Amino acid sequence: MPEKYNILVSGGGTGGHIFPAVAIANALQQRLNDVNILFVGAKGKMEMEKVPQAGYPIQGLWISGLQRKVDLRNLSFPFKVIDSLNKAGKIVKRFKAHAAIGTGGYASGPLLYMASRKKVPTLILEQNSFPGITNKMLGKTVDKVCVAYDGMDKYFPGKKITVTGSPVRKEILDLKVSNTEALDFFQLKSGKPVLLIIGGSQGAKRINEVVAEKLNDLLGTGMQIIWQTGKLTFDMAKQAVVECGFKDRVKVHEFITRMDMAYAASDLIISRAGAIAIAEIIAVKKPAIFVPLPSAAEDHQTKNALTLVKGHAALMVKESEANDKLADSVIGMMKNTSDRLVMVQNLKRFEHPDATEKIVDEIMKLIEK
Repeated sequence: MPEKYNILVSGGGTGGHIFPAVAIANALQQRLNDVNILFVGAKGKMEMEKVPQAGYPIQGLWISGLQRKVDLRNLSFPFKVIDSLNKAGKIVKRFKAHAAIGTGGYASGPLLYMASRKKVPTLILEQNSFPGITNKMLGKTVDKVCVAYDGMDKYFPGKKITVTGSPVRKEILDLKVSNTEALDFFQLKSGKPVLLIIGGSQGAKRINEVVAEKLNDLLGTGMQIIWQTGKLTFDMAKQAVVECGFKDRVKVHEFITRMDMAYAASDLIISRAGAIAIAEIIAVKKPAIFVPLPSAAEDHQTKNALTLVKGHAALMVKESEANDKLADSVIGMMKNTSDRLVMVQNLKRFEHPDATEKIVDEIMKLIEK
């Protein structure tokens, strides 16, 4: 075994790719006495900012996705691929990598492909129940595929698959905040149920519009609301709260930094169905109504949500039906405590509290091989 480990990590484009990659890197640092970790991302994407903030160096590739519609940007795509493959190959060679890990995103394609070509042990993480294009292609060449859901042998070679679950932030996984503390934090009253609305870090425009329209219906039942809106609809939401008759029971935030507090305070969650959102909701075991983002690649958010819905661990409302069904679904769930308890029990079947450690175990097996 090497005295010092050199490990490449690539994942970006969205928080759903970046934060699991950082969680894996942190776990590798804790596991190994001497490890050198280098991230590889796509120039201009959020990983170029978020990864250094997490304390890791990163190099950027000139790569982007292929536009699905006729678009002039597609003309440069072949040149970006060639350039990125060349640079990725040089990074792998110069870094003398012992392993390369990909969590999805444009840059992970060239990096993991060139690492596997150079016989470096390779592993990818697929957190969604339907894989993205990059991971689908990489599944043919990498050594190991870690997944969050059963049944992924439809997309990857069965012998390469290990079900590990998705890495979750430590403060969420080890939720130590009490409901009383959380209610105090948001200046809410005990004894009244709390609805948490989270549309992802950028918010969810359509969800927010529907909630604003139905605010009096929701609050008329006695519930309280913690509402993360994102930047674009923050002012609209604030105005809706001012105009409603129960403004003291709604706490509107552009972004919630203390998600541990938000989860601990909540009795029911409205959320998009990205991999991180689902993994965190499973970890904190809170009943949820998912409103999948219909424009997500290959409609993977709907497929993610349906996995829990079929296990009677969540509800789903299509965005196109949100205006007619979302408020009624929330009110029905808030009234039916037994249904919420059944969901909580069923969520336990989807738990993977040691997901990050399992992924690191698989990385170490590949290096030892």
